[in-house]
Amino acid sequence: MVTVHDVARSAGVSISTVSRALAAPEKVASATRERVRRAAAELGYRPNRAAAVLRAGRSGAYGLVVPDLANPYFAAVAKGAQERAREHGAGLFIVDTDEDPDLEAEAIRALAPQTDGVVLCSPRAADRALGALDGRPVVLVNHDVAGVPAVEADHRGGMQRALEHLRALGHHRVAYVGGPERSWSDRRRRAGLVEASARYDDVEVVELGAFRPRVEGGQAAADLVVASGATAVVTFNDLVAVGLVDRLRARGLDVPHDLSVVGCDDSYVASLVTPPLTTLRVDLRRLGRHAVDRLVASASGGRSTGAETPVPDAPPLDVELVVRSSTAPPVRHSSGGTL
Repeated sequence: MVTVHDVARSAGVSISTVSRALAAPEKVASATRERVRRAAAELGYRPNRAAAVLRAGRSGAYGLVVPDLANPYFAAVAKGAQERAREHGAGLFIVDTDEDPDLEAEAIRALAPQTDGVVLCSPRAADRALGALDGRPVVLVNHDVAGVPAVEADHRGGMQRALEHLRALGHHRVAYVGGPERSWSDRRRRAGLVEASARYDDVEVVELGAFRPRVEGGQAAADLVVASGATAVVTFNDLVAVGLVDRLRARGLDVPHDLSVVGCDDSYVASLVTPPLTTLRVDLRRLGRHAVDRLVASASGGRSTGAETPVPDAPPLDVELVVRSSTAPPVRHSSGGTL
């Protein structure tokens, strides 16, 4: 194994000069710094990051807490967060709390002492979760608490785009199949639908309650959607939309002929289901990357860290409508009424 002694011998400098050249290059003359770097590269030397972070009194790792890694939404956020943590030279511990607020607080208490800060993605009990961190740096994803750094998507704007799309197709009664009662994203989406429907006298939104953010949640909601008389439905996420389409098919109904369906998140399942889902897209990996950038900046006292976005509050990430085959104009009788 190549050591710092080998690099020092090859570059003709002391061990302390090698350490400074690699850890604090601004403190070393440019010619000496270049000689050390060239020697390290030729020998294949890799600094011991673990030792460096221990000397700095830090763990060199961050935490990410998500409600459900089986959900493609959180898996994509985790991917982006992991990528960005690696680019910062840090590790990332990922914890799945299975939508359980009690497990969430317990997991955070165990995770916080081992990390330099934690990203809380869509926490189900934010006050308890923040309390469990005991003052350690934190960034929220898709949640907001006064004074806490956060990264979020423009869910309200996305819902407005979905409703405008359905109205343009001729739908005037639109159902919404919601997600978990504790979900901040769900509250934002409901608010967006209410704001959008208030702009149009000819559109009514029917809210159908809270459902599990999984395929079985959509299956459970399907009969209520049909009974509501809606000609179109917006679902909390793509998994719910997949379950909804499945149950409608079992009842002999066709999407979009009998009911138009709009999902949320544009996860990988949206283009795999038949018909492919019209959905609302946010760059989930980017969401995770931005969250880590803000956490690294917060943990370092706000100093510049090469973040992709400024440390101050950034606007919500855009939510884009992606139109596929699950939405169409409502079928009309010869008399002009809808089916």
